[in-house]
Amino acid sequence: MSQKQAELEADIARQREELAATVNQLSEQVQVRAKATAKQAAVAAGALALVAVVVIVVKRSRS
Repeated sequence: MSQKQAELEADIARQREELAATVNQLSEQVQVRAKATAKQAAVAAGALALVAVVVIVVKRSRS
């Protein structure tokens, strides 16, 4: 194997490692955003359920 070929293979290996690290970082960011979105959805659903209960109680108390 020539020195040039060895340098190219080493460069390719380094770039693969950098790419893998970047993909891992992006994956972590997506997971954090997904968790935040899920939490927001759960809070919104809870708030909606609370409003529904209040409406039912108010309507029953007026009847």
